[in-house]
Amino acid sequence: MSGPVVMPFAKALNAGLRAAMTADDHVLLMGEDIGRLGGVFRVTEGLQAEFGDRRVLDSPLAESGIVGTAIGLAMAGFRSVVEIQFDGFVFPAFDQITSQLAKITNRHEGALQMPIVIRIPYGGHIGAIEHHQESPEAYFTHTPGLRVVSPSTPNDAYWMIQDAITSPDPVIFLEPKAKYWMKGEVDTTQRAVPLHASRVVRRGTDVTLVGHGAMVTMLLQAAVLAESEGTSCEVIDLRSLSPVDYGPILDSVRRTGRMVYAQEAPGFTSLGSEVAATVMERAYFALEAPVLRVSGFDVPFPPAKLEGVFLPDVDRILEAVDRALAY
Repeated sequence: MSGPVVMPFAKALNAGLRAAMTADDHVLLMGEDIGRLGGVFRVTEGLQAEFGDRRVLDSPLAESGIVGTAIGLAMAGFRSVVEIQFDGFVFPAFDQITSQLAKITNRHEGALQMPIVIRIPYGGHIGAIEHHQESPEAYFTHTPGLRVVSPSTPNDAYWMIQDAITSPDPVIFLEPKAKYWMKGEVDTTQRAVPLHASRVVRRGTDVTLVGHGAMVTMLLQAAVLAESEGTSCEVIDLRSLSPVDYGPILDSVRRTGRMVYAQEAPGFTSLGSEVAATVMERAYFALEAPVLRVSGFDVPFPPAKLEGVFLPDVDRILEAVDRALAY
C-alpha cells in the first residue's frame, strides 16, 4: 500500500499493525478473540491468517496473565502488542502495568527495556453497558514509566501505532471507540508529526480549544458553530497524554488569551486538571480568563440511555466558550 488512501480508523490501525509486523518479526499480538475473530472491533482482522497463530495469539480471558506474559516476552527480546478488549477490563491487569511494567526499566537502571504496547479501546458514544465506555487515562498518565497516547484520526492511528511499537518504553495506546468507523485519508508514505507532538487542527484567534480522542471531533464541531456566531476558535489535538507537548498549546493561548479543555473522563484530578494547571502556571500573564474545563461528571459511567447526559457535547463546550469570553 502506498500513497494516500481513505479508510476507517479501525482499518488504519489494522494496516499500521500489519506494517509493523512486516518490518519486524519480533512483533507479536496478544489478546482475547483477536485471532480468528479479529477482535471485537475487527482491528486485527486477517492478521492471524497472514502471520500465523504464533504471532497473533488468542489469549485466555485473563488480562493480568496477558500483560505478565508480554513482560516476560519483552525480557526475551520480543515486542508485544496487547489488546484489552474494553477499557473497563484493564483493571485486572492494573497491578502488572503500574507495579511491574512501568517500573522494570528504572529498577534495572535502563538495562532492561519494556517495548510493550497496551491497546485499550476507551470512551463512550457507542451505547454500551458498564465497564465498556470508561476513560481511564488519568490512572496511566499519573504513573511514571508509561507513555500514553491517543490518536483521533485514521492517519494518526496508522502512524502512531507503528511509532508506539518501535518505542523502547511501554506505551498505553488509547483508541477512542467512537472513532473506529470514522473514515479519513491515510498517507502511508510520510508521517505527519512525531508520536508525542500535539497538533493544531484548526486555526483561530479568540479561544483555544484543547482535547484528545473523540473530543477532538466535538471541539471541531463547536468551533464551526462558534464561527457562525462571530467567535474564532483554535482547536488543538493533544495526541500524546504523557508526555504532553505544551509548545503549541502555550503558543496558542498566548495569542487567544483563553482556553477550554474538553474530555470524556470525570473532571476531578484528571488530565484536563493537569493541563489547565500547567497553562495557568506557564501562560498566566497572557490569560484574559481562567482556563475552563468541560468533562464527564464525577460519577460512575451511567447506563447507555443516559450517556448523552454524562458525556460533554457541543452545547456544553460552547457554554464554556461563552463563559471564557465573558470575563
